Amino acid sequence: MIGTQAQSESPTQKTGLIVWLKHNSLSYPRIGKLICMSRGKLGTIKQLVEWLKTIHVKGEFLGFVIMKAGEDILERHIEELDEIVQYLENNGVQRDWMGAVMSRCPQLLSYNIEEVKTRVGFYLDMGMNEKDFGTMVFDYPKALGYFTLEEMNEKVIYLKEFGLNHEEVGRLLAFKPQLMGCSIEERWKPLVKYLYYLGIGRDGMRRMLIIKPMVFCIDLEKTIAPKVRFFQDIGIRDYAIGNMLVKFPPLLTYSLYKKIRPVVIFLMTKAGVSRKDIAKVIALGPELLGCSIVHKLEVNVKYFLSLGIPLRILGEMIADFPMLLRYNIDVLRPKYRYLRRTMVRPLKDLIEFPRFFSYSLDDRIVPRHRAVVEKRVNFKLRYMLASSDEEFAQRVEAAVERRTRFESGLMAETDDALSLSGSQTTNDSLVDFCGNEVVSSDYQTTDCFISKKPA
Repeated sequence: MIGTQAQSESPTQKTGLIVWLKHNSLSYPRIGKLICMSRGKLGTIKQLVEWLKTIHVKGEFLGFVIMKAGEDILERHIEELDEIVQYLENNGVQRDWMGAVMSRCPQLLSYNIEEVKTRVGFYLDMGMNEKDFGTMVFDYPKALGYFTLEEMNEKVIYLKEFGLNHEEVGRLLAFKPQLMGCSIEERWKPLVKYLYYLGIGRDGMRRMLIIKPMVFCIDLEKTIAPKVRFFQDIGIRDYAIGNMLVKFPPLLTYSLYKKIRPVVIFLMTKAGVSRKDIAKVIALGPELLGCSIVHKLEVNVKYFLSLGIPLRILGEMIADFPMLLRYNIDVLRPKYRYLRRTMVRPLKDLIEFPRFFSYSLDDRIVPRHRAVVEKRVNFKLRYMLASSDEEFAQRVEAAVERRTRFESGLMAETDDALSLSGSQTTNDSLVDFCGNEVVSSDYQTTDCFISKKPA
């Protein structure tokens, strides 16, 4: 045992202990409580304090750990406590972390070794390895020692209702053990009901839980609801808000006044997005709300304006493709240079199809441009890029076939015209690439038609 049989300590010894404890950062009120807990066995206090210092419990936490480690902590054998520490160390909790772990969850020292093994096994049975378990305990020691086993089991069962299996719950808790500190009745059930009314089903909540489990730890009324009301105020419908949250769960962890509102204001005042389009932009690209205004959004806006795109037109491009503002300038420049110099396309083509920047230069843009040049056909950017390889090949083949038929028909008509008198034709003829004749009295040229002058 830490203590021995009670023996009467002299006033000098008591005064010395008090001075020593004070020197180890214990306050006088805690020293008084410790002396009462010792029941006259003052030596046990010094022994326990010395042991706690060996596992790196810092001075200011010594009294706190002793007070919270259970009423019988002064009656425990040092060997028992060493066994607990050694067992945790063998399962991934580093020795250097032990002081921080015990300082935040002294209750671990109140259990016997069998109870500790049961609690450790609770997590290891969910597929955690030693490294994950150790970092989990260091990150949130209460997940191991603060809650009853019954509470821990109830929370695991509830998390499984989102469609997670045992191992997935284990990975989730290893990543965000703070989930164990959340109340099912007071936090999770109200949040699930709120998300359900936004049109988010079980699969959507499962995605949110896996991608950003922190969402299930934050306060509904103080943190989540005000953001949802803000999105409603700018014109985003409830079902679209639900889609946003499923698509980009970290959105709910951003500050409304320091992050979300400033980005919305920037888009409307500096990026040309109109009041009627701002809801569409945020609904389609909620990731924009996570971008830095100074280091990302403002830089991209300046780049597009430098290309000669008017601010209003830029706002329309962003409304069509919000991700336009998320690309790095180093990615945008080569694509724009290729569009203008090699493809010899006007700026208007880019304005009409801002998604051009979303395609890989080497894997999509260059190969398809070379294909259309080789086949002597031409497409708008949308039809050239926004299709699968098979669809693109079919489109090129069809265009080549139309051109071939047109050229063949034109040559035949030219030969016929040479053999006929000049007064035989009274109307202009217009022939498309599909071989159909269109009667017209005016000269005209379109993408699909070519006019034939009267003989």
